[in-house]
Amino acid sequence: MPRRLSDVAAFAGVSVATVSRVLHDKPGIAQATRDTVLTALDVFGYERPQKLRNARAPLIGLVLPELQNPIFPAMAELVVTELIRHNLLPVLCTRTADGLPEAHYVEMLLAQNVGGIVFIGSSYADAGAAQVKVLRARKLPIVLINAADENLDVPRVCVDDGVAVRQALGHLRALGHERIGLILGPVGHVPSARKLAAYAACAEDRGERGWRALVGHTIFTMEGGATAAARLVGEGVTALVCASDALALGAVRAVRKLGLRVPADVSVVGFDDSSLMSVTDPPLTTVRQPIAAMGSAAVAALMSQINGHVVPADEVLFDPELIVRGSTGMCPAR
Repeated sequence: MPRRLSDVAAFAGVSVATVSRVLHDKPGIAQATRDTVLTALDVFGYERPQKLRNARAPLIGLVLPELQNPIFPAMAELVVTELIRHNLLPVLCTRTADGLPEAHYVEMLLAQNVGGIVFIGSSYADAGAAQVKVLRARKLPIVLINAADENLDVPRVCVDDGVAVRQALGHLRALGHERIGLILGPVGHVPSARKLAAYAACAEDRGERGWRALVGHTIFTMEGGATAAARLVGEGVTALVCASDALALGAVRAVRKLGLRVPADVSVVGFDDSSLMSVTDPPLTTVRQPIAAMGSAAVAALMSQINGHVVPADEVLFDPELIVRGSTGMCPAR
């Protein structure tokens, strides 16, 4: 026990005596110090004293679908910074190579009695029916950022996917492109479905027929983007709008493999403006998500819930920004 107390004390930056006083719920301890010691107990996996277990720990779970797509760690970094400003300790949970699902992480977070959960690019509907039932019963503060599924009963922060597609299409049409392909994520992925709806509406408004043949669904990887792009180039597209930067980089690779050039033969637009897109070859034209503003809004909604305020289960939409670089150009004469 002395070793354990000393470990907790060292982590919390307090004396062993202070840890002991918190464990025995003695008076005269500042609330901030008490919270720090309780957090240290949670981090080391020690059970809180029975009388303190009902108090939620100042731990916040961050649930992400992956870390390979650079937009997810970028968003997580911003959320982490905001949480630390509020003296909250983030716990990162992401799907790994062995395929641990969201439900597994939510179960672990609930066991630690976390103070809230932020789902980034994921969905709390994927947490499993039993876990969702517990989340609702506990009224645990939850916020979703760019959720993969429809979740109409929880606060959500999202980029406006429809605006993103309209910005990309407007840019490409101004360059003379008429036959524009769209590469999306899997069928049922909500952000992709919203992009498709905007694309379809634009096509219908212009009286275009056969636009469905110019849409490809795939997995969110460079390989998926390359496969979809190769088919669409075969359909005669002169430009591609992609639902992520990874898909767009895969599309550029496929165009070159076909012996064509970007943007001289095929223009490519990405989505996210993740890191290093300005130094790719060519630099990628992409639609930037305002991740700093979105991260701040998500943490603000979470803090409101933690502080006992009712937060409407509405969706807060943020406008993206088209960043024009070297991967788009005038439509080639054919």
